[in-house]
Amino acid sequence: MFEKGSSTPLQKIENTFLKSNRVNLFIKREDLIHPTISGNKWRKLKYNFIEAQKHGHKAILTFGGAFSNHIAATASAANEYGFSSIGVIRGDELSPESNPTLQHAHDLGMKLYFVSRQDYKNRNEPGYLDELKRKFGDFYAIPEGGSNALAVKGCAEIVSEIEIDFDCIVTAVGTGGTLAGLSSGIGVNRKTLGISVLKSANYLDEEVAKLISSHQEVKTKNWEINHDYHLGGYAKFNDQLIQFINDFRVDNNIQLDPVYTGKMMMAIYELIEQKYFESNINVVALHTGGLQGITGFNALHGDLIKY
Repeated sequence: MFEKGSSTPLQKIENTFLKSNRVNLFIKREDLIHPTISGNKWRKLKYNFIEAQKHGHKAILTFGGAFSNHIAATASAANEYGFSSIGVIRGDELSPESNPTLQHAHDLGMKLYFVSRQDYKNRNEPGYLDELKRKFGDFYAIPEGGSNALAVKGCAEIVSEIEIDFDCIVTAVGTGGTLAGLSSGIGVNRKTLGISVLKSANYLDEEVAKLISSHQEVKTKNWEINHDYHLGGYAKFNDQLIQFINDFRVDNNIQLDPVYTGKMMMAIYELIEQKYFESNINVVALHTGGLQGITGFNALHGDLIKY
């Protein structure tokens, strides 16, 4: 389970901007890990599904928004590995046909259960999970975004696949599990930089610290989160971001998304310009996938992303 395609390539980005600023930039192509269990979601789900199988669970329940990469990936994993799946979806009920992410999950057999935003806030409460078990029967619960101790374990394995001597690894941050995993895997002499895609998300610093502690006893502060590149909040964007994503695809033949990887990569370029990184540094950017969301984004905003 979860072994095929588990190693992804490292691709160097080369252009005059990077050369003139004396920064060596590489992208870890986690977007290539699996056709539908995309990027860091594959890493986060791996040990959770193994744990569910170990304890004889037949159903997986998880949480997310209507355009969630995690919902799409969980539905794909459950379908591939023989589990039924339930997605607790935040917000007003939508027909699957109105949303490509929900359509994908529905087509793969995921039962979609819509709850109010107020009820959704209770998703991590034991009493609420008991209520859901009374409704749906036994299941293995995976938190929103897949971020828990088992996700940290899976994401930590990314580091061991990087065959160059690097100084810093950068990832987009939504729930913090990927950042926690990378920080657990790199040791004390290297750094992990997270680029938050959420507005007013300083709570993420505490969440990441908790996730790291859930995975290892030694508490190391080899990481930080930059909160300056959310562009107004989750899934918010501007013309500069869209232009950057489209230009990056043309220049490097790598597709970015507007929610996570586009913001991360644009932040890296701006931080290079600001001399945040030392000269001759080796920086690895983690491509966390999430490209399934581009279809929905373009449907809402008029094909802004060249895909």
